[in-house]
Amino acid sequence: MISITEKTLQDLQFPTVLETISAICNTDLGKQKALEITPFKDQESLMESLMQTSEYVSSFENNNAIPNHGFDAITHEIKFLAIEDSFLEVGSFRKIATLSSTVNFLLLYFKKFADYYPNLHNRAQKVAYTKDILTQIDSIVDKYGEIKDNASPLLLDIRRNINMVRGKVNQSFGSALTQYNGLGYLDDIKESFVQNRRVLAVLAMYRRKVKGSIMGSSKTGSIAYIEPEATLKYSRELSNLEYEEAEEITRILKTLSNSIRPYLPLLIEYQDFLSTIDVIAAKAKYANKINGILPQITTNRRLYFRDAYHPILYLNNKQKKEITHPQTIELQQENRIIVISGPNAGGKTISLKTVGLLQLMLQSGMLIPVHERSETFLFDRILTDIGDNQSIENHLSTYSYRLKNMNYFLKKCNAKTMFLIDEFGTGSDPELGGALAEIFLEEFYHREAFGIITTHYSNLKILANELPFATNANMLFDEKTLEPMYKLVLGQAGSSFTFEVALKNGIPFSLTNRAKKKIEVGKVRFDKTIATLQKERSKMEKTSQTLKEEETKAREEGKKMETINTRIKQKLESYQELYDSNQKTIYIGQKIEDIAEKYFNNKNKKDLIGEFLKIIEIENSKRKIATPKQVKAIVAKKKEIIQEAEVLVEEIRKEKKEKKHQPILEKPKAIIRLGDRVRMLEGKAVGTLEAIEKNKATVNYGIFTSKVSMDQLELVEAIKKK
Repeated sequence: MISITEKTLQDLQFPTVLETISAICNTDLGKQKALEITPFKDQESLMESLMQTSEYVSSFENNNAIPNHGFDAITHEIKFLAIEDSFLEVGSFRKIATLSSTVNFLLLYFKKFADYYPNLHNRAQKVAYTKDILTQIDSIVDKYGEIKDNASPLLLDIRRNINMVRGKVNQSFGSALTQYNGLGYLDDIKESFVQNRRVLAVLAMYRRKVKGSIMGSSKTGSIAYIEPEATLKYSRELSNLEYEEAEEITRILKTLSNSIRPYLPLLIEYQDFLSTIDVIAAKAKYANKINGILPQITTNRRLYFRDAYHPILYLNNKQKKEITHPQTIELQQENRIIVISGPNAGGKTISLKTVGLLQLMLQSGMLIPVHERSETFLFDRILTDIGDNQSIENHLSTYSYRLKNMNYFLKKCNAKTMFLIDEFGTGSDPELGGALAEIFLEEFYHREAFGIITTHYSNLKILANELPFATNANMLFDEKTLEPMYKLVLGQAGSSFTFEVALKNGIPFSLTNRAKKKIEVGKVRFDKTIATLQKERSKMEKTSQTLKEEETKAREEGKKMETINTRIKQKLESYQELYDSNQKTIYIGQKIEDIAEKYFNNKNKKDLIGEFLKIIEIENSKRKIATPKQVKAIVAKKKEIIQEAEVLVEEIRKEKKEKKHQPILEKPKAIIRLGDRVRMLEGKAVGTLEAIEKNKATVNYGIFTSKVSMDQLELVEAIKKK
């Protein structure tokens, strides 16, 4: 059973992550739900949540984007429906209908794309699909949130009568307005509205001459607002009808509320489903922001976070356009406790918090910013002691509070626990506090718990070196500038650089020298040795990196030289064969030239044929009768020579192309005008430029005309100016 305390969540700034996710949610219920996220208590629910978030992230990259899940909360409506004989207003039913429609659409979508989103589909399958809610509401309420005229026969009849009486009201008022305006009884404004009724604006002196009911007067008393007598009769009838309409609407809403009330559990489920999807979507968007992925969850006792980023620090630095340094940390059965030491402000606490926060996020169903080859297992507890925890309410000092916390650790610490302690052992006398811290560390070690602690205490560094399954680590510092490099290195303790940092911050050398004399010589020498080793390690890392780079370069150069040598040998062999062949051809050619000259002088055909036969017999005597295998070999050799020749030709072509693509200072292109003799850049035919329209030129070639782009023409001869 996984159990992580509120203190751990606060120590690792988990609420800050939740606030960021909450802000990304679309709905108020989703925002509230996001703030209430806690680590899952069982592995099955956790894996389901992680896969759902991972699937939603994948929807950002494929063509099957998940539809909108936004909705207006119906919490108020749910409370009212739970009260017997209560009824909802018409606007509430529109909200319920929209909610039902959105859920139905999502359920069908996840069913259709179940292969893409299996875990989201499984979550959707837990919700019942029904059109009954939508059908019942749509029969009564229109899309604008108004009761339809045909919601009941009585309502339809009442509204028809209302429209009829309203017509009579307007007609009678229009007649009275025309009559009294003609008599000059009305003010310039003629009419107005009082108590939502249409009235005549009668001059006070004529108010007794106008028949009707006085509804009020102007502030100055110069105008009396009168509803005409004929209109008054119809207005009363209209009021009665409107009252009947309101009564019928109330009856309809009560009936509809009673029809929807049995679906109350389903509506609660609908709202929960959509708010859950909203939180999953927000987690996915947050994962995109921090480059979060799902590392391998293993049952082996191994935590390996490669290139891990602290998400809060990463987003803050991204906003400031600053670099965030990733850390690689590994804990396993043979190396289950890491003791990080080194100077303050070097990144020790951030490294510790990074591991804790990422593990918390992962166990709460969130993707984390690590390398894809990272892996971890699930802890039942994550115990933290980070920062200055003075308890003002309980009048406890830092050390008392920390001792109380250590007591809690001792009760809960086991093989399924990860503990994270910052500045372990501080708050008391260095000797006594360090000794007690050493005992606590031994106890955690023997219980096989995984843990990371930061400390300045030398005895804890020595203990980590002595325990087989614990290791020292330090945050690298530049030995020259004493600036942090924000890189965690396992295997060696770090110096606190106490006196070096003091000197860098302007403390006089004489004072730091006096301070050195105040403490034990052995301690100073020990810290100095660690500092020296740390500097040497830093130098060795740089040298190792340089040598690796040089080795890689040397290998690449060696491979290049081998390739070049092979090609040169092949070329030489080809050239030699080509040379031998040419020499033979030249020799035979010379012989034929001599015979031809001899024949030219004596015209003796017999001697000519004899000489030719002699040359052929001599050449044939050199040839051996080739076996089929030898013929094949000769053919293959010839093919090989041809291929090599083709390669050589291809190389020559490439060289020519490269020369061709080299930047050439082109002459400025001549301006072409109407009447000029022109031709296309790759053509031979010359024509006359007759017209230019929107960078298109009309060229007359005599027999025909052609339209081409101006960019494709070059000037042959400019038109002569007269």
